[in-house]
Amino acid sequence: MGRVTIADVAKRAGVSLASTSRALNGQVASAATVEKVRAAAAELGYIPDSAARSLRTRRTGQLAFAVADIGNPVYVEMMREIESVVAAEDYRLVVSRTGDADATVDLVRDLNRGYVDGLILSPLRVTDALVTALEASTVPAVVIGRLPDGAGVDTVMADSEGGVALAVEHLVTGGARRIAFLNGPADTTPGRFRHAGFLRAVAERNDLVSAEYSAEDFTIEAGYAAASAMFDSAEDPWDAVIAVNDLVGIGIMHAAATRGLTVPTDLAVVGIDNTSLTEVSHPGLTSVDLGSTRRGRKAAQLLLARMEDPELAPRAVRVPPSLQVRGSTTAQPSSVSRFASGEGRPR
Repeated sequence: MGRVTIADVAKRAGVSLASTSRALNGQVASAATVEKVRAAAAELGYIPDSAARSLRTRRTGQLAFAVADIGNPVYVEMMREIESVVAAEDYRLVVSRTGDADATVDLVRDLNRGYVDGLILSPLRVTDALVTALEASTVPAVVIGRLPDGAGVDTVMADSEGGVALAVEHLVTGGARRIAFLNGPADTTPGRFRHAGFLRAVAERNDLVSAEYSAEDFTIEAGYAAASAMFDSAEDPWDAVIAVNDLVGIGIMHAAATRGLTVPTDLAVVGIDNTSLTEVSHPGLTSVDLGSTRRGRKAAQLLLARMEDPELAPRAVRVPPSLQVRGSTTAQPSSVSRFASGEGRPR
């Protein structure tokens, strides 16, 4: 037997071809007809022609989630949350890597060809060309990140500045007085706003010594390399380091271990993102939770609402941060006193 067609289903169900089509495509049909058609389709093993259905409904049944690094745990957590929301509305989620700034613009423009019905984008770098492409897109889009004021696109933002302030407050309360910030590329959205948050937080405390360093990327390897250079160049040891993300934070802990530094006795380390890696590192990594799952869920909800009503005014949602304390900063009292004095630590 060849491929089962909609005509075969109509014949088995004993209803017209038009009624069968309506029942299979979720259009107006009686409950009895829908039941008969679905039963017939199941018996025959009917597989809908998605391309033909897309032409009829002008929907692909697919939504895209585009990120800079599909292996980064923070994006994986977002993806899982987004998928759970859109799957409940019978959408399939397609994940794509954005690449550099120009490639991200190309991706947004390519989606206008009708490959998907909507897009959730989390770009590392926001350019004027990207904002223009998003505003001109015929496909509804939501950005997880920051856009310039007045951009006519729905956004879900983290409070990076507030999160870094939580990290500084926690370290100072623990006795740290020499605090470094290890950033990623400064021309990225997380690099820009987390750096700004650090500057603001330390500027409010005259008793702190602070400095900033940069890693070439947001990875463990880049964090290890940058932390190694940081340790080698520092005239005096740091009490604590805040990493731009958890991956860089784990790189810092590895670099510290190779130099005989014990975390947290000799060096406290705080990451940002509170990904699953924080639980499996040793010691566990204290981390600022910027609400990756909440941002993913809200972005999915905003996109579905935008697809339902394209005339909605653009919305901007900010997710508040929190701090999850683990072993990388929970020093014993004797260690806290060394934070303040700078004594008893290898250089």
